Amino acid sequence: MPQPSEPCPCGLDSSYADCCGRLHDGRASAATAEELMRSRYSAFAVRDAAYLLRTWAAATRPAGLRLDDDIHWTGLEILATTGGSPFHTEGTVEFRAHYELDGRPSHQQELSRFVRENGDWVYVAAL
Repeated sequence: MPQPSEPCPCGLDSSYADCCGRLHDGRASAATAEELMRSRYSAFAVRDAAYLLRTWAAATRPAGLRLDDDIHWTGLEILATTGGSPFHTEGTVEFRAHYELDGRPSHQQELSRFVRENGDWVYVAAL
């Protein structure tokens, strides 16, 4: 886990505690699909599998999640969003997540679908 005052892994100009950390520890919930996407990226970066499972739609959530210790997440780019505002019930976020594996840089690009479940934003699946 990063120190509370360290920069947030999601790339916004905030400390981890004031940004994604408050979502990870349950002090706040994501107001938008993009905020949830950023917090899920940060959860991968800090290896918080419990948060990832907690923010996954019940219908598509796996029974467990094993995170690869060899992947070092290095940055997140939000490429596009549709819907997903505080006033919507569904939305999509297209992103590019950068990482290093065995010292080699790479990335994962995905269009993800999010919905509200019991009032909270959750990840459904990649489209």
